Amino acid sequence: MTENVIPLLRSFLVQSYDQLKQRLALRLGNVELAEDALHETWLKLERSEAIAGPVAKPQAYLLRMAVNLAIDVRRAQSQVLQSDDIDALMNELPDPAPGPAEVAEARSQLEALDGLLLRLPPRRRQILLLVRVEGWSQRDVAERLGIPVRTVEYELRAAQAHLFSRWERDLTDSHDGTKK
Repeated sequence: MTENVIPLLRSFLVQSYDQLKQRLALRLGNVELAEDALHETWLKLERSEAIAGPVAKPQAYLLRMAVNLAIDVRRAQSQVLQSDDIDALMNELPDPAPGPAEVAEARSQLEALDGLLLRLPPRRRQILLLVRVEGWSQRDVAERLGIPVRTVEYELRAAQAHLFSRWERDLTDSHDGTKK
């Protein structure tokens, strides 16, 4: 039966802490990282129940363990962005707000759509706006206007067909360079 070496390693870690920290700092190039790694080593020893087999060189064993934990700490830190890094990334992202050209194009399209809506007969326009813009049900529109639901369905289809055909024609004309 093998002897549990964890208490011996913990004791060696406490007694040789400064020497281990110095050697680890030289190896890692950072005193704080060495301290963090030794702390993580202590915690890992606290959580461990046993180590299989004897440890011939406790200092080398603890240094290897600390180096491996330091590598894990560095990996974890590299996955977390610092606030400066986040600011730099945010500055590189394109602004999702439309630019002046897109705003002008959208306004032009809204004006064109408004013109097309004004060409619809008043009741057809009212039905289209109530159903498609206001979100009313066709039954509610029929009740409000005092007409059958089938009439609402017909007027809605006719309004949409008219707008679609005119919109397509106007887009084709504007891409061809011809005047509407």
